[in-house]
Amino acid sequence: MLDLSTRAGVRAVIERYGLQTKKKLGQHFLVDGHVLGKIIAAADVGANDLVLEVGPGIGSMTQALAAVAKHVIAVELDKSLVPVLRELLADAPVTVVQGDILRMDLAELLSKVSGCETDTKASDACPRISPSARTKVVANLPYYITTPVIFYLLESGLPFESITVMIQKEVAQRMAAAPGTKDYGSLTLAVQYHADVSIAANVPVNCFMPRPAVDSAVVHLRLLDKPRVACDKDMLFNVIHAAFGKRRKTLLNAVSSAGGIFDVFDKSCLEQIIQGAGFDPQVRGEKLDIFQFAKLAEAIAGELAHPIAQSATPERSEEAQQDSLLRSGGGLGAEPPLK
Repeated sequence: MLDLSTRAGVRAVIERYGLQTKKKLGQHFLVDGHVLGKIIAAADVGANDLVLEVGPGIGSMTQALAAVAKHVIAVELDKSLVPVLRELLADAPVTVVQGDILRMDLAELLSKVSGCETDTKASDACPRISPSARTKVVANLPYYITTPVIFYLLESGLPFESITVMIQKEVAQRMAAAPGTKDYGSLTLAVQYHADVSIAANVPVNCFMPRPAVDSAVVHLRLLDKPRVACDKDMLFNVIHAAFGKRRKTLLNAVSSAGGIFDVFDKSCLEQIIQGAGFDPQVRGEKLDIFQFAKLAEAIAGELAHPIAQSATPERSEEAQQDSLLRSGGGLGAEPPLK
């Protein structure tokens, strides 16, 4: 069997099957066995683990995972790579599935793997896996789908134990950032709402073939049993997006100019709410951690439920409504989109 963790092994596969990397799919094949070892160690993959791998490429990580895991489900978008994977990993405990991970019913996929009786070789078939097997996600994600895939997995409601992915270094730093740093923002809080975050390794461009334009990092997300804070999620992220929508503004100015649900308050009312929650209205949002944002969100929600303040003036409301329409879009749109 070819060693897919080496540059020579990857080159041999590319030549044997006449493959070409597809830039539009963000394909960069990992060719460093040392880095593969770091990824598997960070994911803590063991003999009783079911691993979901997103974007296996030609199978470098898949081969390494299959050597230590109970079984690997490898989801590959590129149809031309699926027969290659199935041939190269024919004797490994791997199920290769062709498709777009963002369009798949993951609950159905995992239940099929846990419930049907077939062999454990790389094919269309699903092996029988014990329901007690721990499920982990491990992936080398193309940069252009990093955040959509991670949030699809985090918000799937499925009992993943952890998600260990190689992504653009800059994005990894934003996910693991601490309050008060330049990388800290709504992305940080959205990830840390669901998981503990750590960076396991930095990966330079020379570990890939072809080389990407920027360095990568391995980020490990250990999912929480329940959200980190117990408050209304929509209100929490409305406040977070408002605070980071204009990073250079104070918390009071950022929230009061955010529009949307905050239009019902005039600025003086918001100042009273922020002070009542125990915060300085002149602080910037980047100084608050997720627990402090939750406290502020609860204070604003409480004021909405039992209003004691005056509403905004008609002139302010009309202007704010127009601003709200321009800002509408939701999600992580408060910060620049990630590539």
